[in-house]
Amino acid sequence: MLHSTPTPAVTTLVEINDLRDMLGNESDFGSAHYAVLQKATNRQQATAFRQEVDALRRSVDAEAHASDSTFAKLGVSLHLLGQHQAAFNYLSRTTNNAVASFVCGMVCISLERFEDAAEYFSTAAGLGHDAVECELQRVGALRMNGQREQAEAALRKIASKAVSRADYSFQMGCLLADKGDTLGGIEYFERAVDMDPHHTRALFWLAGENCRHGNDEEAIRLYEQALSSPPLHIGALLNLGLLYEDSNRLEQAAFCFRRVLEADPTNDKARLYLKDIDASEGMYYDEDSVKAEQKRSQTLTRAIADFELSVRSRNCLERLGMRTLGDLTEMSEQELMSSRNFGDTSLKEIQELLEQNGLSVGCNAMTRKSEAAAPPKDLSPEQRSAMEQPISDLNLSVRARKCMSRLNISAIGELLSRSPDDLLSSKNFGVTSLNEIRAKLGDMGLHLRND
Repeated sequence: MLHSTPTPAVTTLVEINDLRDMLGNESDFGSAHYAVLQKATNRQQATAFRQEVDALRRSVDAEAHASDSTFAKLGVSLHLLGQHQAAFNYLSRTTNNAVASFVCGMVCISLERFEDAAEYFSTAAGLGHDAVECELQRVGALRMNGQREQAEAALRKIASKAVSRADYSFQMGCLLADKGDTLGGIEYFERAVDMDPHHTRALFWLAGENCRHGNDEEAIRLYEQALSSPPLHIGALLNLGLLYEDSNRLEQAAFCFRRVLEADPTNDKARLYLKDIDASEGMYYDEDSVKAEQKRSQTLTRAIADFELSVRSRNCLERLGMRTLGDLTEMSEQELMSSRNFGDTSLKEIQELLEQNGLSVGCNAMTRKSEAAAPPKDLSPEQRSAMEQPISDLNLSVRARKCMSRLNISAIGELLSRSPDDLLSSKNFGVTSLNEIRAKLGDMGLHLRND
């Protein structure tokens, strides 16, 4: 069985004014600017990023000449957005820019121009880019160009300097896999991800291997993680869409294919897959089952105010935001008992009320929990990956952590399903803890329900 890999942290947002200033000025383009552009691709602000890049592209195309720095910024931005051919058109016009040459090599790999890629990596090293990183990428270009012996010799030559890098493990994994040693390749790919949870290509390979072994859910998770950092990997997005479609998650599949077409409007595969999804919208359903579900839904939507309850129970339920019988079925006994002034007497009273209507406390709690853990369908793979992070990644204070435990919240996605009133109704949870959680989520571009 293939091992799981850690989920990466969410990229810090970049102020759009800072991004606009950086793209618009004529300063030299270097590694620090590249890092800023990588952060700007965070899905929370991806639309704004694309708008700024489109504006820069129109400006460059309208001018007779542009500076090397401008070509570099535009080309790198387009590469991060997955628009590799357009990126090459601008990056190839730069001269004496180490970062632009290195990224142009990466673009050539995406375009399967492996011989050109190897030359660009050599040029980047000569211009002062990280020599070990350039050589590691050149090894990959040689290997993909069918020059496996030269690639292996070059990799072993820099082993002492490169062994601590994730890309070294990735290239070793590729060489072993090419020789038919799949298990050896997996070991090195997992090592690469241990070193760098954002290593897109290692994650892509592991996802594909899980898919071949029928581990579709693990493959989906790995593809989602592979898409959590730039540049956009078109192959991962297509494969993820197909896995979504196979598991009948059609809206999520369509999202993936549309996003491919955003980056590459000429992608025939994505267009065909999206057309297939549109053609399969009509689905058969059992009319009797639908009627039974409608009857159950009517019961679940009955207002608690329609029933006689003690003042204490009614007040507690109001603080918890419980309005219907359905709300009560989604709340576990533990969560009810964690509310202020809610005791055994109130719990017994509510249990009897639900039993009279063929229901029970918490009978739908797992459904709510799974729905909270599963991100909304319109989220990108990056956001989906972020919401699946454990609540411990927020590094909350002791009091806030205890509240999360009492409410049985273990993942960030589950926390986002709660409103501020839900949290404030918990014992020993006050405004200070609420503001702490709001700040932590805000740093990730997320927020509580109804907040």
